[in-house]
Amino acid sequence: MAEQRPTPPEVDRVAASRAAVAARRARAAVKADVAAGRRTALDVLSAAVKDPAGVEGRLRVTELLTSIPAIGVTKMQRIMSSLDISPSKRLGGLGTHQRDRLRDFLSTKPTAKRGNADSKLIVLAGPTAVGKGTVANYIRENYPDVHLSVSATTRAPRPGEVEGVSYYFVDDAEFDRMIDEGEMLEWAQVHNAHRYGTPRGPVDAAIAKGDSVLLEIDLQGARAVRRAMPEARLVFLLPPSWEELVRRLIGRGTEDSAEQTRRLETAKLELAAQGEFDYRVVNHDVAEAAREVVDLMEIRKASARP
Repeated sequence: MAEQRPTPPEVDRVAASRAAVAARRARAAVKADVAAGRRTALDVLSAAVKDPAGVEGRLRVTELLTSIPAIGVTKMQRIMSSLDISPSKRLGGLGTHQRDRLRDFLSTKPTAKRGNADSKLIVLAGPTAVGKGTVANYIRENYPDVHLSVSATTRAPRPGEVEGVSYYFVDDAEFDRMIDEGEMLEWAQVHNAHRYGTPRGPVDAAIAKGDSVLLEIDLQGARAVRRAMPEARLVFLLPPSWEELVRRLIGRGTEDSAEQTRRLETAKLELAAQGEFDYRVVNHDVAEAAREVVDLMEIRKASARP
């Protein structure tokens, strides 16, 4: 007959139960801090490495990932599979290679939110040829609840671009007038060549109606919007790799070799500025990148157009 284990005293069971509740609350507080932007996921991982038995170290990797804005259960499961980490793993129990893979992934995820959590304005920027326009167009076609701001530019239209949809194409005199009369939310001269700017009227009108507004602009413009509207959320669109960025720039064939070289030099400086942004999204896949951007606006996809 198997020996029966002694029943722990009632006082021990009560103490253990209280300790378990306190531990759950502590982990919940960590997740809430990440979700609200008071702590970064990287900070939580670093704390877990320093103290594997502490609150952060006892947090499951799955819990940390789903506390990050724009990562739901389905996406979390894909991430865990790609990182080759078991769903049962806690941060403090990760192996060296698993920890390194997780750290590399988290380096492209949201940093602390500096914008207002209820902001209706999101700014999408990134280096040349990263696919900002392609992602923005996908959002226009598939997320009709998002108001996509149309920029004005002094450059000539590229093949396939439509006036009033892709850009407002204006000459230098008209651009100067819009600046002088305060009609620009931001404007900048890009690549030492043409000027780009965001007409302020449509943005203000859309926000006043309660619409969510997406600005797809360059790095200088994003900085200007932050100064003018601190509540805006800034999203930096990253390429999967430097080699892929070079391939995309050369592949689109819209610039000569001298212009391509100049733009790539500018792209290196632009990539170095990603730390200024509230969120970072890697453009591996246009549909996935667009979904991450829209999720950051806390909008659910309405009816997709065919």
